[in-house]
Amino acid sequence: MATLLPIVLLSAPLPLLAQPASSDVVDDPVSDELPLEDIQTFAEVFERIKRAYVEEVDDRTLLRNAMRGMLSELDPHSAYLDEEEYQSLRESTQGEFGGIGIEVGMENGQLMVITPIDDTPASRAGLLSRDIIVAIDGTPTDNMSLQEAVTLMRGEPGTDLRISVLRSGEDSPREFILTREVIRSESVKHELLEPGYGYLRVSQFQSRTPEQAREAL
Repeated sequence: MATLLPIVLLSAPLPLLAQPASSDVVDDPVSDELPLEDIQTFAEVFERIKRAYVEEVDDRTLLRNAMRGMLSELDPHSAYLDEEEYQSLRESTQGEFGGIGIEVGMENGQLMVITPIDDTPASRAGLLSRDIIVAIDGTPTDNMSLQEAVTLMRGEPGTDLRISVLRSGEDSPREFILTREVIRSESVKHELLEPGYGYLRVSQFQSRTPEQAREAL
């Protein structure tokens, strides 16, 4: 299973270490330049959301969203990634992950198989292009984002995944129980069109892309 992901600059929060007050840090220019009024405004907004928002929001979510906003406003290439998102980025750039071997996309709000990858659990089980995945391990895919679906389908190699698939021309979904394997996605596609003319396509940049491109050429 593969999906195209945006390339982002990984930015992570730096650890903050408490320091005892002493004469050595009184003249610290960083401390003197802290925007106290803005920090107070942030604290007030934080507290008002906690007290008055229509739904209850925990502190961790608010702080994480604040960090996301802080980095996203710097430039289009910076982003805050939590542990799960960072792991997904690593899988995307390394081209290896535990999954069933399908490329998926969204069409008219439905989770659809774009294509099964050759010699993977999905292709061996008979999944086809344009099959609609209606449930993953019993969880309906209605209103599920593409990233949420990808996260559910990926997992440790050797573990089982149950998906319900609705195929064109059929009235009831088919059930598939697949065992996850290590999936290696190829970022470089190539073929010889005719003598003297070749086609090479880089679908996404991964750590092995330069090597694969050299081999293809």
